[in-house]
Parts: sequence; C-alpha cells; structure tokens
Amino acid sequence: MHKTCIRYKKGQTLFYEGTRPMGLFCINSGKVKVYKISSEGKEQILKLAKPGDFLGYRALISEEFYNSSATVIEEGAMCYIPKSNFLDILQKNPAFFRKMAKRVAHELGLMEQKLVTIAQKSVRERLAATLIMLKETYGMEGDESNLIDIALSREDLANIIGTATETVIRLLSDFKTQKLISLQGKKIKVLDAKGLVREADFYGR
Repeated sequence: MHKTCIRYKKGQTLFYEGTRPMGLFCINSGKVKVYKISSEGKEQILKLAKPGDFLGYRALISEEFYNSSATVIEEGAMCYIPKSNFLDILQKNPAFFRKMAKRVAHELGLMEQKLVTIAQKSVRERLAATLIMLKETYGMEGDESNLIDIALSREDLANIIGTATETVIRLLSDFKTQKLISLQGKKIKVLDAKGLVREADFYGR
C-alpha cells in the first residue's frame, strides 16, 4: 500500500469543503477539527478527530466533493493514502470495505444524534452534553482522567454547540461556580460528571 506520512502544524488545512477528494488521511498524532462554513460565514464544528481516525473517506467512497473542511488544531502526524490506492484496497479487501462501511454508518448515526440534541436541548444542556462527550473521548488516563486533553478555544466550543462565544463563556463560569468543572487555560477538567449529566438532561427531569 502506497502512503506518505507528513507532519502538520496547528492551523494547516487538510482539505476544503467543495473540493475534489484526492486521498485518505489517517491521524497518527495530533487533533483535527472538521467543520462547515455557513452562508453567513459562521463556522459549525461537526467533529473533533483524534489519533486512529480516518478523514475524507466518505467523499472518496461516494465520489463526491468534500462536504466539510478539516484543519489541524493540535500539531501531529498524518498518513496520506492516494485515492487510487484507497479504492483499490476497498475492491480487493472485503473486510476493510466492511470496516469502512461501519464507520460511515456510525458517523451518520452520530450526526443524527447531534441534530436531535441541537433541536431539542437548550444551549446550557448542549454545552453540558458536549463536555461529557469530550471527557469520554479525550479524557486522560490515570489521576488526570477527568482532564479533557484537547485545547479548545471558547469560540471552538461555541461553534460545536451552535451558539455565541459570550454565551459559552458565561455558561462555563456558571459550571465552574457550581463546581462541575475547573478551567485550566483552554483545557477543562470535569469535577462532577454526574452533575453535568443532570445539566444535560439526558434522562429527562
């Protein structure tokens, strides 16, 4: 299999929405945000990708243009597999094809769940739910298991849940006052996961 491994710096863009896919990105280290830009020019973050994740495969499989953009938010290394090699692997390796199909189905399910969350929950509930998700996905190991190991700006958080940056700042301050979280620069530590679950209203009141 032909692949190229490249180091990317924070702020570099892997691909842009509306462009033709030329290959598959595999994240070895670092983190990447996947997002869309609205007609008003506002960013909506769809996914925060981590080591082990693949990027760009849906557009390759469907033979469509990218429906989102991807930019590095933490420096790291990516392996790049050209489109022809990726499609050749899919044809010759049924097990790999099934694996990629499961990934597509899983991502679509997560997207549907996020749309429901945005439609049915308040901004406060959405932020609490997002913090829980980030802890489960990016929580560190050992004594720091409650520290979310990803540096997100307040604007990034606002773009994930679909609200104003000022609202996120106010709500984070509220959660800190309630001792649900502590703030360590751009990183957040969850102090009371059960309290955040209640704030997210996962099970109804």
